[in-house]
Amino acid sequence: MSLELRNVVKRVGAETHISETTLKLAETGFNILLGPTLAGKTTLMQLMAGLDRPTAGEVWFGGRNVTAVPVRKRNVSMVYQQFINYPNLTVYENIASPLRVARMPRAAIDERVHRMAELLHLRPLLQRRPGELSGGQQQRTALARALVKDADLVLLDEPLANLDFKLREELRDELPKLFADRHSTVVFATTDPMDALLLGGHTAALHEGRVTQFGPTAEVYRRPADLRTALVLSNPPINIAPVAKDGDRIVLDSNGVGWSVKAEMRHLPNGRYTLGVRPHGISPVRISGGAAEIGGRVQITELSGAESVIHFAHGDLSWTSQSHGVHAMQVGEMATFYVDVGQCMYFDAEGRLVAS
Repeated sequence: MSLELRNVVKRVGAETHISETTLKLAETGFNILLGPTLAGKTTLMQLMAGLDRPTAGEVWFGGRNVTAVPVRKRNVSMVYQQFINYPNLTVYENIASPLRVARMPRAAIDERVHRMAELLHLRPLLQRRPGELSGGQQQRTALARALVKDADLVLLDEPLANLDFKLREELRDELPKLFADRHSTVVFATTDPMDALLLGGHTAALHEGRVTQFGPTAEVYRRPADLRTALVLSNPPINIAPVAKDGDRIVLDSNGVGWSVKAEMRHLPNGRYTLGVRPHGISPVRISGGAAEIGGRVQITELSGAESVIHFAHGDLSWTSQSHGVHAMQVGEMATFYVDVGQCMYFDAEGRLVAS
């Protein structure tokens, strides 16, 4: 079923937590709310769930206005990042609790609990209590309790934030499989662009209570509507720099470093723009025939074995390069880097994308 926010606003006193927002979520796949802390993700989820009411506007679900319908009268599940479980109940009893509230027959409860425990690798732990579990096992228990009742709307509020790297990767792989055969609208809030890119679906980029763009995740990533969206959906952070268009040339600095403009930029007036290029568009080795050379002084080198992340200074600007393989460089050395001009994006004075 579809969930839609119509001109929703949320104010608390004199502060606006959610600016006027109209948003229709996708009925299948993940709907990602992506933004930094305090961007408005949790507030939006509370409005969607019925835990809070908007100051203005309406929330519609399945073709019905549910703005005034309290959460207890909606078929909603929510999972938080803080591993919320009942400490005095076993894992089995935690997972079964929403089914018992719904007065489901005992046999049906048992079948559902064991099926969910199998999916989330909790079968050997069903008789343990949350205090006897690791953080990852506690979060799996919370997920199982949320999923077991087949809610119409499932809200996952940064459910992977407190997990270690390995568990985070495992659950990120498992989540799409868990929802593959369900008819739930799923909303997943995160501060991590990698969650959005790996889970796919649709992404709403948020900044200070505003949805800056919503659409298929790959489309939002490849063609952000504005600089703010590009900053939100980039990890490592996107490189930005002031540039000038001078005829058929983009000029990066006062030394004349630059490159020829792309065909789609020729109609733009000469003047100042903001360049945006993601770290994988800059390499210490030539990556394409259309690469522009820039010099930089190495500040930090991070080697993972599979890739190298190099932070360097070009004039007054700090840049980041992300490339495959090991490229060991010494801090302080001067090096040549190659900017793939085909991956460059250009934004006008208002931050709107004008060419990519």
